[in-house]
Amino acid sequence: MKVLIIGSVYPRYHEDAEVPWLRASVAHLKKAGVDVQLLVPAYKGLKSHEIDGVKVNRFRYATANMEHLTGEEGAPSKIANNPLLQLLAIPYIILGFFKCLSICRQWKPDILHVHWPFPHAFIALGAAKFFRIPMVLNFHGAELLLMRKKKWVRPFLKFAISQAKAVFANSSFTAGKIKALRNVDVEWSPYGTTLGKADNLVSAHSITDKFKILFVGRHIERKGICYLIEAAKYLPADQFEIRIVGTGDLTEKLKAQAAEISKSKDLDFSPAPIIFTGKLSSAELENEYRNANVFVLPAIVDSKGDTEGLGVVLIEAMELGLPIVASNVGGIPDVVVDGETGILVPEKNPQALANAFKRLAADPALVETLLKGGRKRIAECFSWDKIVERQIKVYERVMTRH
Repeated sequence: MKVLIIGSVYPRYHEDAEVPWLRASVAHLKKAGVDVQLLVPAYKGLKSHEIDGVKVNRFRYATANMEHLTGEEGAPSKIANNPLLQLLAIPYIILGFFKCLSICRQWKPDILHVHWPFPHAFIALGAAKFFRIPMVLNFHGAELLLMRKKKWVRPFLKFAISQAKAVFANSSFTAGKIKALRNVDVEWSPYGTTLGKADNLVSAHSITDKFKILFVGRHIERKGICYLIEAAKYLPADQFEIRIVGTGDLTEKLKAQAAEISKSKDLDFSPAPIIFTGKLSSAELENEYRNANVFVLPAIVDSKGDTEGLGVVLIEAMELGLPIVASNVGGIPDVVVDGETGILVPEKNPQALANAFKRLAADPALVETLLKGGRKRIAECFSWDKIVERQIKVYERVMTRH
């Protein structure tokens, strides 16, 4: 079976950390015997190349100095900061469309697997029709958020879904949004871990000094970090410590908020210290996980209506033996089943976050129960072998029907 995967981004060189989940997915498809190639845009003139023995076909759509519409922070964010970049969308789609036709004429894939269907379904559609190749769409939530901001995207997405032979979604939350747009069957296809083997699971991390609360991620609005910082006011400094890994647009604002709380005179006790580690190396990050007692994702639905599509970082924290506290938004409940694999709290509620941390610090038996439930959940739902097995069954089904 030959599958051409079409999307907006893929690692540009071996050490590149872009879309690790897609790279892992491709590796597991290959391991299962599927012949895979990718079609993605060039980045600053980058030509077609190989990653992990898989051919990555790059299509040019502008001069090298302008080919940065995708990659790193993503096209929607870049366009929001520089609306002129929208002009690149037309050559992007047209030149991607012709590159797709060329690959399909020569390589003759059996399936076109399209990630981020807007606009990539329209890159694949000509080849799908002309060469009679079934097209499957894979939604990750960003294209549905774009539809909320730009109403004209809606009919294009509805049309793309009508042309697909199958539709994948990264979470039940995303699946619900797709069904609201067009009533079709949607296959749940989450991401697995990108950590490699899952044999590094450990039991509850011991509390050597303070109960250490760990957040890892970009410092952007939908992560809800400001509510985690606010939770420090309910956590005594002699018992708790909050550690915030990463950087982002809001870093300086969050540091200022943390400094204000540390100087507050209105509390009966000193609030938990809040430590910003900045960006860390892999070894330093591994050390943070090893020394933490709980992992937190205080995500929210932000002012643009965006939220967490799934939260792969939660799966990875479970794999590293940490109990989870997270907000009950977006795709997070696919990973965190309240009381079974972690604790869910209402969004934007610092007191609820603090209460969850106190509950875990006081109850090692609960921590062990959550870790056991987490291991079971990963094995049943987030194992790459099982995810890819389900994908291949869908491929086989649409090929038979086509």
